[in-house]
Amino acid sequence: MKRFMLAAVAAAACVGLAQAQVTEEDLARDAETVGDVLTNGLGRGQQRYSPLQTLNKTNIKKLVPAWAFSLGGEKQRGQESQPLVYDGVMYVTGSYSRIFAIDIATGKELWQYDARLPEGILPCCDVVNRGAAIYGDNVYFGTLDARLIALNRKTGRVVWNKKLAEYKEGYSYTAAPLIVKGLVITGNSGGEFGVVGEVQARDANTGELVWSRPTIEGHKGTFQGKESSTTGTLNATWPGDAWKTGGGATWLGGSYDADTDTLVFGAGNPSPWNSHLRGAGTPLEGNKGDNLYAASRLGIDPANGEIKWYFQTTPREGWDFDGVNEVVPFVAADGSKRFATADRNGYFYILNRADGKFVSASPFVKNINWAKGIDKDGRPIFVEENRPGNPAAAADGAKGQQVFAVPSFLGGKNWMPMAYSRKTGLFYVPSNEWGMDIWNEPINFKKGAAFLGAGFTIKPLFDDYIGSLKAIDPNTGEIKWEYKNGAPLWAGVMTTAGGLVFTGNPEGELLALDDESGEVLWKFQTGSGIVGQPVTWEQDGEQYVSVISGWGGAVPLWGGEVAKKVNYLNQGGMIWTFRLPREVAAAN
Repeated sequence: MKRFMLAAVAAAACVGLAQAQVTEEDLARDAETVGDVLTNGLGRGQQRYSPLQTLNKTNIKKLVPAWAFSLGGEKQRGQESQPLVYDGVMYVTGSYSRIFAIDIATGKELWQYDARLPEGILPCCDVVNRGAAIYGDNVYFGTLDARLIALNRKTGRVVWNKKLAEYKEGYSYTAAPLIVKGLVITGNSGGEFGVVGEVQARDANTGELVWSRPTIEGHKGTFQGKESSTTGTLNATWPGDAWKTGGGATWLGGSYDADTDTLVFGAGNPSPWNSHLRGAGTPLEGNKGDNLYAASRLGIDPANGEIKWYFQTTPREGWDFDGVNEVVPFVAADGSKRFATADRNGYFYILNRADGKFVSASPFVKNINWAKGIDKDGRPIFVEENRPGNPAAAADGAKGQQVFAVPSFLGGKNWMPMAYSRKTGLFYVPSNEWGMDIWNEPINFKKGAAFLGAGFTIKPLFDDYIGSLKAIDPNTGEIKWEYKNGAPLWAGVMTTAGGLVFTGNPEGELLALDDESGEVLWKFQTGSGIVGQPVTWEQDGEQYVSVISGWGGAVPLWGGEVAKKVNYLNQGGMIWTFRLPREVAAAN
């Protein structure tokens, strides 16, 4: 239901004189400016690094709550959003496709928009939303019925509302949009339903489609209303008609590398999970069975949607190791321009920014057993006996050989974003130490129905912890320190020039750690598990930190034995904002 808490005039009065429209230049500078948060990732490269150092290792213990805002008790579930801050207003999305505008001075609601979700939506992994985008006088967010909505940022009124895909076929949308040069760039969700991954670009003013790029080879893109090039080569790596339901959903928001003018999106798991049904169960001649471009990272031209390059992290994928995790540009110790990405398959990859070519890979979780390592070309060295077996080879044909694989399908790292510090040169990666019993089953495609062909049970590897925040040197792959957490880590990470690393845990704590040692310097109990993404900004000489708290997401739904270990955790839906008091900040 749509409702507006305050009229447009009242909303404008609460936030004072309006600033100019948000421009492309504003978005490009977001990683350097400190008075606002305009993009998901504190910059379109998603380094999640703030140059603010007012709040630091010495005074972090003086950080205190400023205000808290409830998203409502009837629609709690998982809260995975990252707030945006501009012109005195915070914009934050909530579960069930809602968005709120909040006065950052008082925590008072200015307006709220609730999407009208139809019956029969098919979200895979909770009713989450990971954030919004802002440009001009609009704020943009996606919905669980696969729509993209532009709202006037001052009033919350609908400017346009466009359909991305058909929700009845299993499509949805949960990511924060990415805006580049007046285009709103989106991916799609629904990889468990035999959908086809796609990246779309729409005119930010009108919502009209400019280009689309499917991520599975054989499908044709579009450009300015006309059919454009085919993705890859039909049947080069897919057998028969399997490409038609090939998966590869692009269910995170992608990043943008301004130096090379490249969008970088990850493509998720191929469908179905049963790799034997996609010709990927046994090694084939050439790259048959690799199932491009699923489980891959794609470099895309933002002007027309053409693919510049690709790197496939898990060819012949058979464990649900999505390739969607964020790709973050950085400058290596030797001055070379690189990308870093921590994959669900348990390896931390470094790629060349110019062409996406493989540079190095190192394991960042323990006991990986689906591969012996990564070869010089970036291809996994498979352990074939740890691939789930082919049901067709079983005596009853009902269930293939079960294996115990590490990591689990929820990944060494899942969607939760890592952070890079330009101060330390380290990446701070939220990871989990778990494995799974997994087996394949026969499956036939039915539109709008789950298309897995597999069963699984997730199990923790160690008795004393599952979650592990790791500080990784991208130049060597060395893990400098590790913070262990009892429950799985499912929240985003942020780091600052003040020497702090912020994240949250399912136990409800917002944590600030020392960026050099991993020591916990400060924590605050929010009352529900944190699976959101922290941000920071400065206003009137005071530094603020905000995070959304509300337990949910994939772990309690898909976590097997792990879900049972954390079933005591309470749901919630609160935005907590903290500040460093002015007298403490002035003493810096």
